[in-house]
Amino acid sequence: MTAVRHPDPAWRGRVSATIVCLLLLWPMLAASEFKPWLLFDPQSLAAAGGFLSDFLRPAHGAEFLAMVLRDTWQTVAIATAGLTLALLGAIPATLVITERLSLSMLGTGRMRPVARGVRQLLRWVLVLLRSVPELVWALLFVRIVGLGPTAGVLAIALAYSGMLAKVYAEILESGDAHALDSLLANGSGRLPALLYGALPESSAELVSYTVYRWECAIRGSAVMGFVGAGGLGQRMDESTRMMAGGEVSAMLIVFVLLVALADLVSKLLRRRLG
Repeated sequence: MTAVRHPDPAWRGRVSATIVCLLLLWPMLAASEFKPWLLFDPQSLAAAGGFLSDFLRPAHGAEFLAMVLRDTWQTVAIATAGLTLALLGAIPATLVITERLSLSMLGTGRMRPVARGVRQLLRWVLVLLRSVPELVWALLFVRIVGLGPTAGVLAIALAYSGMLAKVYAEILESGDAHALDSLLANGSGRLPALLYGALPESSAELVSYTVYRWECAIRGSAVMGFVGAGGLGQRMDESTRMMAGGEVSAMLIVFVLLVALADLVSKLLRRRLG
């Protein structure tokens, strides 16, 4: 009598692995108090249904749209002002941490201990700035300066200065160093060497990343609005609390249009610089 074989010879291993995964996952679900059945509570279903039905009909009243336009302009202003302040900190930091711009390495190829120490200290400061999310910075500044756009601008400035300086330095380090080295070897300062030796080759990539960061700052300013940092996010938080799905839907459409606009600006600038 011939024994019947299972169509999947590895079924025992698969079943065992699934059981082990479930056993490991269960205490994590219990610790996180994950209760998906709450989604099917009649009261929750009724609230979700009302919100979704309203969400599919974006609000379009004249007074509401005027308010959204004002808050949208404030959101863009927060992102732009924060990014500008971040650039004021990131550009000097890039001059310091980029090893190719080091004057002490000319001829010897070795960096002086003091210069290396300063560069490493600044790198750690930049790591600290970019390690703390802008949302956390916004929470801190809301406590210090109060509710409003100032907290959002300062949060973006601190978080993005660390990000911009790091990526700018990496872009400059990865480019062709011939023109840069020639300028430095002939007595040029760091800033002229950066402007005439490194930027012509890396400008398109630097601009593209800067515009991308501006796009991220717009999204970040929207999120920070939920903690009281002003802009369209703060208005969306109010509408969400009131379960006004139509207002939330309209503001999400505005966010999509803002991101699409940032992407278009990035493409135009890359094409112009290319």
